Amino acid sequence: MPPPARCPLSPQSGIDEVAPRPSKRMGVRRGRLDSSLFHMLVLVCALSQVLFVGLVTGQTAQLSVDASSQNGRTIPDKMFGIFFEELNHAGAGGLWAELVSNTVQVTGFEAGGINTPSNIDPWLIIGDESNIIVETDRSSCFASNPIALRMEVLCGATGTNACPSGGVGIYNPGYWGMNIEKTKVYKVSMYIRSSDSVDLAVSLTSSDGLQNLATHTITAEKGDFAGWTKVEFDLQSSERNTSSRLQLTTTKNGIIWFDQVSVMPSDTYMGHGFRKDLATMLANLKPRFLKFPGGNYVMGNYLLNAFRWSETIGPWEERPGHFNDVWNYWTDDGLGFFEFLQLAEDLDACPVWVINDGASLNEQIPSATIAAFVKDVVDGIEFARGDPKTTWGSVRAAMGHPEPFPLYYISVGNQECSKPYYKEKYVKFYSAIKASYPDIKIISSCDISSISAVNPADLYDVHVYTSSGDMFSKTRMFDSTPRSGPKAFVSEYAVTGNDAGRGTLHYGCPNYWMLHFFKDSSGATLHPLTIQVSNYDQLAASALTWQNSNDGNTYLKIKVVNFGNKAVNLNIAVAGLENGIQEFGSIKTVLTSGWLRDENSFQQPDKMGVIVDPYSLTSFDLLLDTNTDKYPLLESSFHSSM
Repeated sequence: MPPPARCPLSPQSGIDEVAPRPSKRMGVRRGRLDSSLFHMLVLVCALSQVLFVGLVTGQTAQLSVDASSQNGRTIPDKMFGIFFEELNHAGAGGLWAELVSNTVQVTGFEAGGINTPSNIDPWLIIGDESNIIVETDRSSCFASNPIALRMEVLCGATGTNACPSGGVGIYNPGYWGMNIEKTKVYKVSMYIRSSDSVDLAVSLTSSDGLQNLATHTITAEKGDFAGWTKVEFDLQSSERNTSSRLQLTTTKNGIIWFDQVSVMPSDTYMGHGFRKDLATMLANLKPRFLKFPGGNYVMGNYLLNAFRWSETIGPWEERPGHFNDVWNYWTDDGLGFFEFLQLAEDLDACPVWVINDGASLNEQIPSATIAAFVKDVVDGIEFARGDPKTTWGSVRAAMGHPEPFPLYYISVGNQECSKPYYKEKYVKFYSAIKASYPDIKIISSCDISSISAVNPADLYDVHVYTSSGDMFSKTRMFDSTPRSGPKAFVSEYAVTGNDAGRGTLHYGCPNYWMLHFFKDSSGATLHPLTIQVSNYDQLAASALTWQNSNDGNTYLKIKVVNFGNKAVNLNIAVAGLENGIQEFGSIKTVLTSGWLRDENSFQQPDKMGVIVDPYSLTSFDLLLDTNTDKYPLLESSFHSSM
């Protein structure tokens, strides 16, 4: 089988853009301005408490862009991507579409512990102790998941000990309530065992159980479920309810065991188990790489709870799951190593695997005994890239993906350069990986000052967590970094502290919309520019030429960050244009705290007068005419109020 297509990631030691300050309130405004000379995209990220403070006297600035091709630099085509970590239920209860929640296990009953009876939270009982007893025991048919739930119903359909109307049973509230949509189909599966006859209603209901959205009845004669039996069916909801639950009820006396209960939407992203809405939002960012499965999540507080790739593959019922002790919740690893690789493929992004190098936040495996961890990583690469006839490649093929995944980037550890043994262990991982897969690029946790011939690396990982003011001061962080040698990989960054909002909006946080301004930068041409302004150091800008893959149009994108509290009258001059600027086809989008459908408009086709608040990121996309014979080198200018 020919090797998979290469998936190069070449972050360069330079920044062409700057993240704005997050906001607490935002709205989106969009309008198509066919009569305008300019195509403009505007993002306003302002703290809500600042929006209502009177602006100080406006500032004037001059921005000069050299848009000539000879002075432009090509941005690596894998420059911008995304990083995933299982925290705050980003996977379990988020991107992974499973609706059944469990702090003990998402679909089984493991994390209450191996001793039974154990905690069944968040499953709850419908009925009371006079008519139902629910407990866990070690009767599951899965060796890696031995805990099952035993439900003993003491009441019956009729007689003096009749069950309450609607029956008794158990229910699962999902993660903060299940979002059930009208007419949507949900795939339900579970394992059942019972020596008795069975008459069980499986329903999607409102959170109080009073509104029935969909029901399927499982019936069986005595002995039909004497052994563990997998039952699968579809439920189609008749109504919409954003805070629903799954309930299993009966009015029949007897004992039923349950295990591996699952409810999944039928229309997941690419059919691979990811929530369509959230995965689509990721795809809209056009990420060129996906780093996974996390930072501290990879390590765990203790190695007992670290992410182990080989325990997250194969049939989901047989995955043991593990306690995410860093972020304090159980994960069943339905979103495992295979699924991360699949997600990268679905997003057309390069997978970047962060490996556990024998370290947790509180433990370190010495270099002398690290060999087993090294072999485990090499085996993981074989799972991703190996021929279907290899040991681990055959496991991947059995999961439905005989073609290898293009895994070409491995990040060794997470923020561990200062830990004992890291550098010694790193060299062993580096050597073993390069020996078997010389084309793989290795990312070190150490910065460039620690990388040498005896401690080599292709890239070095950079994490930035700081205040918004300090983040803005890093706009030229990599300007003096050598362009030869290992490349900087800024894989984690966030504004923290008291001078920024939390960015916790329901529909895409401010940081998400900010990333849209970078989605077209990979592979674009970066142009030099200068900013001239007196007594005001709160502006940063970039300019690049990019091509829209959907319509083939070429644009000159100019982005400007105004981090200060002054409105700025910005004069922008562009020299060296080899193409004219189109007169039609412009679009303007504003992300702000205004009314959703508000629209701005251009009054003059040859000038731009745009007023945005301080603490903002503004982007102008100028549609260029691709008829190079029509225009000589051009110089253009326009005016903007910021």
